Amino acid sequence: MLLSEDRVGEIHGEQQNPGAGGWPTVRYFNKATGYGGKPYPKKTDKAMCDELGDDEYMQGYVMEMGSTSLCSVDTLVGCGDKEKDFIGKWKEKSKDDVEKQLTRLEGMKGGSMKPDLKKWLGQRIAVLKQFQKGDKKDEL
Repeated sequence: MLLSEDRVGEIHGEQQNPGAGGWPTVRYFNKATGYGGKPYPKKTDKAMCDELGDDEYMQGYVMEMGSTSLCSVDTLVGCGDKEKDFIGKWKEKSKDDVEKQLTRLEGMKGGSMKPDLKKWLGQRIAVLKQFQKGDKKDEL
């Protein structure tokens, strides 16, 4: 199959624009993007294959778009200082407080912000989701 012969222009109302912004065309899919997905937002002026071939950018991309983190609230393995401080603040909070904060932060995901702030938003959401899943507050 050749892109020039079998061009997919749109999926579920979302323009795909294959090849736009670099090659390979990289898209991500989650609840917010729906089936049409969204294009990878380039962070540098490097070629797409070089940018995402860099472990730091690829890992950051997966964590940012997936609102996830390598940080474990149980062991603090993979956590940066900022995340550790955030965990310390929230580990004693009630389940209701965690739910409210998670709802507030999830509501901010669609807004425009600098990449560092978006990354920090995703890290906080990931931490709170771990508290939510483990019901840590009920164990204390």
